[in-house]
Amino acid sequence: MRLTGPLRAVAVLLLVGLTWLLANTFFGGESGSSVRHFFSSASKEPTPAEPRPRRYKCGLSAPCPPKHLAFRLVSGAANVIGPKICLEDKMLVSSVKNNVGRGLNIALVNGVTGALLDTKTFDTWAGDISELLKFLRPLHEGTLVFVASFDDAATKLNDESRRLFEELGSTAVKELAFRDSWVFVGAKGIENKSPFEQRMKNSKSSNKYEGWPESLEMDGCIPLRPPLEA
Repeated sequence: MRLTGPLRAVAVLLLVGLTWLLANTFFGGESGSSVRHFFSSASKEPTPAEPRPRRYKCGLSAPCPPKHLAFRLVSGAANVIGPKICLEDKMLVSSVKNNVGRGLNIALVNGVTGALLDTKTFDTWAGDISELLKFLRPLHEGTLVFVASFDDAATKLNDESRRLFEELGSTAVKELAFRDSWVFVGAKGIENKSPFEQRMKNSKSSNKYEGWPESLEMDGCIPLRPPLEA
């Protein structure tokens, strides 16, 4: 049956309206936005994840040169969080290893090979300073000495103990006082003052913790010594 003029016009209008409704359903409103987003997203390349900054031994931001030892020292935080001594990505002293204590935390390292020789803690608030003196006096030439304070590192220090640290390259130990934070790397037989030392003075006006200054963190690269001639 063929439609007459008026009926044909009505049919065309209905067809146009139906087409518009279908188009709006699929491509208009929230649904249309979702569909358009789906097709537009499919054509885009995925955004690559931001690369993480690379970390090297002991968390250093750059690698050490050949024949150098990477290290990181962290002094204790107040009397709560213990110090850390890391060397060549190995933790020598830490609370996790259960070998930290109040006072001076010390690691001795062979300056030629980088091998760990010993670790000990000395209570410089209420302990016997003679134990520290016995530990430092017989050090061999070239021995590296890593020191990180915890709580109080100075009360029991006497003139001889301070002098022994000065001979290892320290400049801050002569003024080290009650509850100061201190990190230091020295060596037996060093000719100059050590470049690896930091001290934070205990001061009521600037302390980060009540009664204690903030923790110190220091890292770097230490050159190995050539073997000593026989």
